[in-house]
Amino acid sequence: MDADLARFLRDELGVAPEGEAAGPWTVRGPVWLWKGSGGEPAKGAFFFLTIAGETAQAIKTAASKADAWGSVRIEATIGGTTWRTSLFPSKAHGGWLLPLKTAVRKAEKIAEGTLVEAVLALA
Repeated sequence: MDADLARFLRDELGVAPEGEAAGPWTVRGPVWLWKGSGGEPAKGAFFFLTIAGETAQAIKTAASKADAWGSVRIEATIGGTTWRTSLFPSKAHGGWLLPLKTAVRKAEKIAEGTLVEAVLALA
């Protein structure tokens, strides 16, 4: 489905997109550690998975509304772990950032640089 058509259907007519544009979406990539402006990881530093390209656009199109800072509420699954969180928009990374909390990283044995596959659905 064309992204503009999906956005029109959602915003103007209140109809959610169907098919691939509505999710769930599967994304793969390396987990990275945010190091902040100083270049060194701070205590309690955040780990992320970047969602870019067509998947990022599909999520933007399908999301009915954004929360604080333009975030979108989702349900994420990596391996056997499912949790609810928010995706945060990132101009620097060209899409969205999925934060990986400590409990998820421990349960799935994820470290910086680990390649993961995540399934995302709007919550």
